[in-house]
Parts: sequence; structure tokens; C-alpha cells
Amino acid sequence: MARGVNKVILVGNLGRDAETRFTPAGVARTTFTVATSRRWKDPQTGEWRDETEWHNVVLWRQENLAQYLTKGRQVYVEGRLQTRAYDDRDGNRRYITEIVAENVVLLGGRGEVPEEEGAPATPRLAAEPAAEEPPIIETEITDDDIPF
Repeated sequence: MARGVNKVILVGNLGRDAETRFTPAGVARTTFTVATSRRWKDPQTGEWRDETEWHNVVLWRQENLAQYLTKGRQVYVEGRLQTRAYDDRDGNRRYITEIVAENVVLLGGRGEVPEEEGAPATPRLAAEPAAEEPPIIETEITDDDIPF
């Protein structure tokens, strides 16, 4: 019998500051939201459309990382999908799907706070910037540009 694959990789921006709570056994549970966006061309109108998807993320046993997970930061999240059920205040059965993170890397971006002297360095996944960046040339991509 073959095993299944449950793997999620997200690169997006944090929608709010991370919140850490502890289970009765003292295990840290950090939660935050990540927004991912995609851009696509509407085939009927020919206009470009933007679409944002919000993801609930849970990070276990990493309470020291929550202070860096602040609203607006760009983040790389790797983990698995998990759906769980609970009963709301009215007794209705509710379901929630969330990403259980196994790896979180801060990428920088909006909301980045400069490091204070003597403070621990925040994790980063970025190379040293090039001496001179090439100019950005905006061109519209058409179906003729796709090689297949």
C-alpha cells in the first residue's frame, strides 16, 4: 500500500501578529494567518485580477519565534494540512482546516524591524543584495508567450 503525501509550502505575508498560548501540559501553540496572492487574466474581460487566500497556521513548541512573527512580515511556511472539528457556542459542529507548520523562515519584507545592537539575529532566507539591480521592465504577458 502506497503512502499519501500531505505537504504544503506557502510564501506570503502575515495577516496579524502571532499569538502563543500554552496547553495545560505546558506545550506552546503559536497561531497566525498567512495571506497568499495570485494574479490572473480574466478570459472574458481581458483584465488582470488579483485574488488573496488566507491560511490559518499552527506552530507547536516554538514560543520564542512568535516575537518575530508580526503583521506584514513575509514568511515561508512548510508543513501539512490538518482538518479538525469542534462544537461552537450554539452546539453546532464546525470544521477548520489549518496548516500545521514544520518549518517557518522569515523572509523580511513589509513590517521588518531593524535589529537592535546585541539582539539575536532574525532568521532569513535571502542572499546578499546585488551591487546593482537590473531595471524592472513591465510587459504584458500574452498566450503567445507561453511555450506550450
